Amino acid sequence: MAVKRYGASIDNTITNAFESNLVTRGTGSNMGAADSLEIFSLYGQVSASTGQTSELARVLIKFPVSASAAGVTSIREDRVAGNIPASGNVNFYLKMYNAEHPFTLARDFQLNIYPASSSWEEGFGLDMEEYKDITYNSTGSNWIRASEASAWATGSGGGDYRTEYFFTASFTNGWEDLEVEITPLVERWMQQSGTAKHFDNHGLLLKLTSTHESASISYYTKKFFARSTEFFFKRPVIEARWDARTKDNRGNFYYSSSLAPAADNLNTIYLYNYVRGRLVDIPNSASVGTTGSIFVSLYSGSSTPTGSKLLLPAGGGVVAASDTNVTGGWASTGIYSASIAVTASSSPLTKLFDVWHNGASGDALTQYYTSSIAPLTQDAYNNAPTFEHITSVTNLKSQYSRQEDARFRLFVRQRNWNPNIYDVATATIPNETVQSASYKVIRLTDELEVIPYGTGSDRHTYLSYDVSGNYFDLDIALLESDYAYGVKFSYYNPSIKSWIEQPEIFKFRVEE
Repeated sequence: MAVKRYGASIDNTITNAFESNLVTRGTGSNMGAADSLEIFSLYGQVSASTGQTSELARVLIKFPVSASAAGVTSIREDRVAGNIPASGNVNFYLKMYNAEHPFTLARDFQLNIYPASSSWEEGFGLDMEEYKDITYNSTGSNWIRASEASAWATGSGGGDYRTEYFFTASFTNGWEDLEVEITPLVERWMQQSGTAKHFDNHGLLLKLTSTHESASISYYTKKFFARSTEFFFKRPVIEARWDARTKDNRGNFYYSSSLAPAADNLNTIYLYNYVRGRLVDIPNSASVGTTGSIFVSLYSGSSTPTGSKLLLPAGGGVVAASDTNVTGGWASTGIYSASIAVTASSSPLTKLFDVWHNGASGDALTQYYTSSIAPLTQDAYNNAPTFEHITSVTNLKSQYSRQEDARFRLFVRQRNWNPNIYDVATATIPNETVQSASYKVIRLTDELEVIPYGTGSDRHTYLSYDVSGNYFDLDIALLESDYAYGVKFSYYNPSIKSWIEQPEIFKFRVEE
């Protein structure tokens, strides 16, 4: 699972706009229970002795980053549990969704996003037009007060925020959604309390830039859906994205070729150490564990390894030519990998055996695992191939629960596959591994892209592969229950340097 979303725990709009009487400012009003959030700058609605007035609205929003909220797991807790990667291997995005409204829409503006520097209360107000839900110094934040117990430190009100971290979002038409990477801030929030880098998570403050707030024109009004909206996929979130691919070449293991660059002649194979149905690390003895090395040797044979270890060319985990051991290492809990190149003889072996061990010899040698590999040879083409495919999901269920993490396994073959006599006799259809494949999830009722293709730098929707072909894992909790969804796939075609969406759609329903 390379996508996780964390919904807002509290949010609110604060304003110093005039009430409907155009005399009293609504600085004491609270909108913490409203289903939308609002940002604006309104210039010149009222004239005063000091000139034209300015009225502002800003947004406060907080997410469960360093501590849980109402039973929701925090980002830090997910990291400790190993559900998201360590710092440097994951990116975090603030995502907020445009809320349509009947009022004038602000255009061509920018918002600044700051970390709030004071704690604040959400409150229970709903009125976003006449500002009649006043806190009266009770529960809830407003333009003047952060909470029942304290006012904002900023003397003029409008919220307290830090300026050493801030982010900017631009809006040309005004109706765009907001998506901004805020990784450095989230990582700083997750630093342990008391460290030099840590500061407390009080959430975010969103406002127009100082230039826009002081301009002699109005930017009225931008609205986002709030956490209390009825629309499940429009709620504000921090989205974690990372490249979670396992690229296990056991099923597409190639002999080295002069046609391929050195990097493409390397094959990475994996050992998955399942004990009683769960991945566990090999006990940390004789250099194996989470920090040491594990070794792989290759043998020939028909049904079992026979003879001596094969001599290997340098590259990957092989330091010197003619070595017999490949140095591998720990990839994640219970998973170990090793990279190797293999040179074919004039009569290439059709089967290799990989033996995983601790590298010792004699009585100290411990062999952990033995498996087999059917190596392939690189082919050249006398034309430009089209690489058209037919795809199926072999383990697709008609229904999934939001409580489960599902693994979807693909079977892919060339559309123009022509079986030989052996394939027909054995009923063996080769499962092709697509090295660059991505998925997206749509809601079938309206074709809303719930999880769009992530083929950019994050690569968070890329498919893994192993000896059984392509697969991906999906946290079903990302989806709203009582709806039907579809999964679609896109494969990268290197001959035309473009992604090609596949025609199939695989449908399922989500229940609570």
